[in-house]
Amino acid sequence: MIRRSLPAVFALMFAAPLLAAPAGQQTLFNFVRPADVVQVATQDASLPQSNAEQTAEGEVLRRVTFNPAAQPNLRLTPQSGAWDWSQSGVMSLRIQSAMNWPVTLYVKIQSNDGKTLVSRIDLPAGPAQTLLVPLTPSSPLSQGLKAGPPMPITVEGQRVLLTSSTGELDRSQVVSVTLSMDQPKVAQSIMLERFGVQDGESVVKAAYGSLVDAYGQSTRAKWPEKVTSDEQLKAAANKEQQQLKTWLAERKRSSLDTFGGWSKGPAFKASGFFRTEKRDGRWYLVTPEGHPFYSLGVNTVTADTSQTYVAGREAMFESLPANDEPLASHYGEGDNRNGNGADQGRGFNAGRWYDFYGANLQRTYGQPCAVTSETKADEAKAEEAKADTATTPCTSHTFDEKRWTGHTLDRLQAWGFNTIGDWSAPALGLNDRVPYTLPLSIVGDYASISTGTDWWGGMPDPFDPRFAMATERAVAIAARDHRDDPWLIGYFADNELAWAGPGDDPKARYALAYGTLKMTTDVPAKRAFLKQLRDKYRNQAGLSKAWGIDLPAWELMEDPGFVPPLPSAEHPEIEADFKYFQKVFADTYFKTIADSLKWHAPNHLLLGGRFATSTPEAVESCAQYCDVLSFNMYTLKPQDGYDFAKLQALDKPVLITEFNFGSRDRGPFWGGVTELAKEEDRGPAYANFVKQAVSEPSIVGVHWFQYLDQPVSGRLLDGENGHFGLVGITDLPFQGFVESVRKANLQAVDQLGKEAEKAKAAADKADRAGHEDTVGKKGRASKGAGQGAGHAGGHSANGH
Repeated sequence: MIRRSLPAVFALMFAAPLLAAPAGQQTLFNFVRPADVVQVATQDASLPQSNAEQTAEGEVLRRVTFNPAAQPNLRLTPQSGAWDWSQSGVMSLRIQSAMNWPVTLYVKIQSNDGKTLVSRIDLPAGPAQTLLVPLTPSSPLSQGLKAGPPMPITVEGQRVLLTSSTGELDRSQVVSVTLSMDQPKVAQSIMLERFGVQDGESVVKAAYGSLVDAYGQSTRAKWPEKVTSDEQLKAAANKEQQQLKTWLAERKRSSLDTFGGWSKGPAFKASGFFRTEKRDGRWYLVTPEGHPFYSLGVNTVTADTSQTYVAGREAMFESLPANDEPLASHYGEGDNRNGNGADQGRGFNAGRWYDFYGANLQRTYGQPCAVTSETKADEAKAEEAKADTATTPCTSHTFDEKRWTGHTLDRLQAWGFNTIGDWSAPALGLNDRVPYTLPLSIVGDYASISTGTDWWGGMPDPFDPRFAMATERAVAIAARDHRDDPWLIGYFADNELAWAGPGDDPKARYALAYGTLKMTTDVPAKRAFLKQLRDKYRNQAGLSKAWGIDLPAWELMEDPGFVPPLPSAEHPEIEADFKYFQKVFADTYFKTIADSLKWHAPNHLLLGGRFATSTPEAVESCAQYCDVLSFNMYTLKPQDGYDFAKLQALDKPVLITEFNFGSRDRGPFWGGVTELAKEEDRGPAYANFVKQAVSEPSIVGVHWFQYLDQPVSGRLLDGENGHFGLVGITDLPFQGFVESVRKANLQAVDQLGKEAEKAKAAADKADRAGHEDTVGKKGRASKGAGQGAGHAGGHSANGH
């Protein structure tokens, strides 16, 4: 809170020294004591000449007010020439929000060659702090983390806010620094003092040093489940076992069949395998025993996903084991330098890693080190050595897969889950306890097409014969040991393929068409597209007229880098051709997989492509060739993630294959895509999502992402470090959240029953109305008594 304005503090400014600048900082301008060394200009912002104010902490700063406008700003430029910041690492600015809420600012630094560096500032309410903007592109990802530690931090007695920056800059020729707000709805003010540059290296070290404790937890916060000793780990594990026994006993008394289906629900034909069926306007998954099954799943249920790179950033970790210590068995080597969009700008993505989750399992469940002797003569010496356990050698720890698998399955069933989601440990599906799903890992040397970001890589070229061969090989391998397993629900074609580009403009919508035409003609997809156009237009004259372009020779389209025109109302054939190609592309992709799966795994479902970005053509093709449409939806409810009226027109069951809710108050620094304010909000958000999903007649299940929290210091794959797990890195569940999840899962079964009754009543009413209108025609005799109108999905009908 700002205490006093200029009349009260004007004398104070000069009677008392201002807060000292940090060592190594070069001050270029002081807003409180301005000098003619920097030009200050404003646009839609006000900076009165006499308005210095003293804060509650005793600092004196000057107010700047950004007025409601498109982009109000304050611009700083040198009095002449340019600033040479080549020897500095960060721009610094003493700053404070004058509001009682956080404000968002943008800092743009420009050099005289037009290069620009941009930084977004989320300025919290509270005392003044020193803003540091890196003068080279920098972010937490450059330190190996998707999200950085909480800011501000205290360095040398001052609050410091270290930000990220993107773009380019010639540090030797800096000509302007601009502070702006983006369309403020009301006037908002900030307070400023010193502006300058400094080294910044010491701040980066302070921000990222000793971030992770010996248990893999953040050192920057405390929370109820945080572990401080091995004894605490063991005590918590024992307590959990008692709770699991109670919950599992309750589950045995519930109305579930062998596979977790609802045994008191509508009766369906038992086929011996999972299948789909629509009845009374509602889609169902059906268990092998013929009961409705609402798939409540968890993704990435595995002990093998919590490794984090330590090579080159050992200072980030408070306590890593020495090579001769028992917990050193959890070191390993990796390399995630793959060039995909997920890897852009990331540092520390190869080399030595450490698995804190594995180490914590050893701490909790591992057996004490035992001294062994090969001869009776050594036994006395061994007994003597037992008195000094510090010198007792330990054998390498071996992961107890059987114990972990049994414990994890107990958890899933006790918490009300009935499906093992994608990327989970294979052993979980081999116990005949919980139904499971599998991914098809289609890898090969086939061509690919870039649609822009290519987060997980380019789009597979389904016209390439090598893609068909890779698909055949992948499906054969996946189905080899599961062909006759009734516990397997089905297979996912892939995950989050880049069917469209980033953004909502035509080039993003038709990124697959644009990306294909940019390729060379040795790419099969481009040859297929060119054939489509030649078959339709015959020659360049026909295409030129339809597309409104001047194409002197057809061969020009064959050149790499060819860019077609944007769709327009004057030339509708452009968009029509793009749509047609993208539909044929998607048809070829899904049909290739469906045909192979039908041959190798005729008893199991093809569960779609787990869309994150999609096009109508891709979704339509998926509905045509797959048994289930699947979407990864990071929204507050499923209906916010897609237009379900359009999905209903496709008449296919829908599976939500990823959703979650995270926060930043349990260690990891990222709250995920659907971040909430605090841990206590996650349970209600989960319950609402499930409730809304069950109310949607086409949705047959939802799968949470994921089982474990991600490492504080970033996972191997891409540096993600989110808190959205059911279980922490210490293998301790987040108790409050788990209890809410269990309650919501159990309520989902009851809600499914009510929804089924509503659907049947609505269908019966519609049947009676139809019967009255069609007297004399064949009525409802063909329906089974009490069964309603239905048709089976799966391979026997609308599937492959």
